[in-house]
Amino acid sequence: KVERWAGGRRPRRLAAMVQVVVARDLAEAEEIQTILRSAGIPSELESAVEQHPTQLADTPHKVLVPEETLEDAQHAIEAMTDTDELLGGR
Repeated sequence: KVERWAGGRRPRRLAAMVQVVVARDLAEAEEIQTILRSAGIPSELESAVEQHPTQLADTPHKVLVPEETLEDAQHAIEAMTDTDELLGGR
């Protein structure tokens, strides 16, 4: 018996997301996300601290990538930034 899922397709297994770097703020996190996107690496942003929802832009942010792309993501970021400027690049 073949099981059917909504939409008629089997759901993709979700990749485990891991932290590649912590950016100082949302603007820096979005810059890194652009670098990763240009390298073909998907990413997600997540606040690194608990804050009031209206204060998200000025808080440190984790940049997360699929676990299997971690090394490629690190190389892409290092090639395009000064990693000493990134909190997670120490």
